[in-house]
Amino acid sequence: MVLPIYLYGSEVLRETAAPADLSDKERITRLVADMEETLAKAEGCGLAAPQVGESVRILIVDGTGMADVYPYLENFKRVMINPVVIEESSRKATYSEGCLSIPGVYCDVVRPESITVEYYDGNFEKVTETFDKFACRMVQHEMSHLDGDLFVDHVAPIRKKIITKKLASISKGKVFARYNTKIK
Repeated sequence: MVLPIYLYGSEVLRETAAPADLSDKERITRLVADMEETLAKAEGCGLAAPQVGESVRILIVDGTGMADVYPYLENFKRVMINPVVIEESSRKATYSEGCLSIPGVYCDVVRPESITVEYYDGNFEKVTETFDKFACRMVQHEMSHLDGDLFVDHVAPIRKKIITKKLASISKGKVFARYNTKIK
């Protein structure tokens, strides 16, 4: 089922998400399937559970739609349940980021160049994986959502000042998106 994506200003986006209860595999599997359908409809590359109103530590990333720009993402799809960064590089990288919860806003954000994450996959198997390049960026962006953190929290102060009015408009629902949105 396609779910509405919560917009900037929604309280759920600022909460620290609770760990997913791994014993409730049916609920998690259903939520992941709904998130995948929602992400495909919105034509995004990542989605965290808080963005669909569920404050649990689940995210999905799908880089396949960007394989023309980043060929290494051709088969890059992940379901990550209860992800934890166990190592991050001291080297940083800057990429322009956007977010389905903040339509029409894009800003350069500096984050670690690579990270190693421990998580449970869609089959409920424990995985440890290292990410770099844009795959790393997608994972970090979605993991931030699990901590109530948005990419606009990491932009330069002058850029934050420039986008303040746009963020205020989004939080009032005055925004266009090609997908179903909600503010709560």
